[in-house]
Amino acid sequence: MTDTTELEGKVAIVTGAGQGMGKHASMRLASSGAQVVVNDVNAEAVEQTVADIKKAGGVAIASAGSVTSKADVDRMVLTATDTYGGVNILVNSAGILRSTHMIDIEEDEWDLVIEVNLKGTYLCARAVLPAMRKANWGRIVNFSSTAGRKYSTLGGPHYSASKAGVLGLTRHLAMEEAANGITVNAVCPGLVNTEMVQNSVSPERVKEFTDSFPIPRIGEPWEVSELVAFIASDRAAYMTGVSFDINGGDLMM
Repeated sequence: MTDTTELEGKVAIVTGAGQGMGKHASMRLASSGAQVVVNDVNAEAVEQTVADIKKAGGVAIASAGSVTSKADVDRMVLTATDTYGGVNILVNSAGILRSTHMIDIEEDEWDLVIEVNLKGTYLCARAVLPAMRKANWGRIVNFSSTAGRKYSTLGGPHYSASKAGVLGLTRHLAMEEAANGITVNAVCPGLVNTEMVQNSVSPERVKEFTDSFPIPRIGEPWEVSELVAFIASDRAAYMTGVSFDINGGDLMM
């Protein structure tokens, strides 16, 4: 049963929350009492997520914009602080997938994947640190991937590189900010039933992958959101710099 008060009084920013794992994470945090700032580059999707949170009895506000834009990120954090008085939780869920092989990757595509997946994580994390330091309490949850731990099932080398970079950033930031009451951890999902996966691979190909998993099915976004909610809570207060695998046993380390 969800504890509807566990995150009461906490302010959470969730990027990439217009769909998929980001949307589920934002709704799960709201269900535990957090006041959520919903971000995505798709303004219409942001408004829908906010409406869904409110319909379920939660508290949320929209802040559409790109995580690759410092101006958009700064405005998002200002929205959180002006509306709710601070920022306690950041979920860096915004991401982009491209499946191009290395020999065919043009420079602009490489830059796009790195900017969204890695630079976006950096910009958002840096922007929330002053508020978290002021409160002497913070939870930063970065979305990496099984791709960052080995190689990508669906993405190209730029995707794998970006997600590995997120893990390195997570560990280093965790080391720097522990004394300020801030934990920094990474979620590493495997194959999850999101719009991004649905648009990238056929159901037949998905079945080929999942048949090889010890738990022979695709993951669901709500399962990842449960992990995010745990990391964002005081139940995970003694965990930092950790990469949490959630992949049906596809990778065991």
